[in-house]
Amino acid sequence: MNQKKKPKSSSAKHPKKVKKRQVLSRGLVLESAIQLADEFGLEELSMRNLASRLGVEAMSLYNHVKNKDEVLDGIVDLVISKISLPKIGGDWKKEMKKRAKSAREILILHPWVTLLVVSRMNVGESMLTYFDATLGCLHSAGFSLQAADHIINTIDSHIYGFILQELNFPIDPKEYAKKAEGFLPFLKSSPYPHLTNLTKEVISGKYNGLHDFEFGLNLILNGLDQK
Repeated sequence: MNQKKKPKSSSAKHPKKVKKRQVLSRGLVLESAIQLADEFGLEELSMRNLASRLGVEAMSLYNHVKNKDEVLDGIVDLVISKISLPKIGGDWKKEMKKRAKSAREILILHPWVTLLVVSRMNVGESMLTYFDATLGCLHSAGFSLQAADHIINTIDSHIYGFILQELNFPIDPKEYAKKAEGFLPFLKSSPYPHLTNLTKEVISGKYNGLHDFEFGLNLILNGLDQK
């Protein structure tokens, strides 16, 4: 189901300091960074704001992380660690579905993370484990390692592309029919008969207009059966 989710906006320039000073650790720093990005957006994730949230001086953070890049790498890897791994030796198609659905469920909770996954070199332990387990699942099913790599790239392109569209689609799914109705007069006088008829189906409720994540995933997986 196409559901638009965006980080909460903040009227405050900087997040509130916590009242009680905490004993810092790398894990605490990264968890706090995830919470900060979830609440205020990735643009508000700075070392100063992170230190403010933890109630410490910014320099204290550098005892646990080298810089902001290490924070970004760390929070991506921490989020990836929550995705269910496919079982090597299991039913490969079921395992790929489980993996894809889990990835979407986890990544959609953190609207900032998908762009980091596709735009950075992510070589943390969790990411490497995630990719290796997926390679192993497909290879044990009879696919060559090269074919498995292509399959993973195709499935992940579907996952990440679908999520980015969900998060950034300009129309609320609940408003599809209303928006379609407002657009219909233009279409009736246009040379687009198929689009006009599809719009009428949305208005009538015959079609909800929502893009189906599993529809695309099944196209990919079922297509592999024919190879």
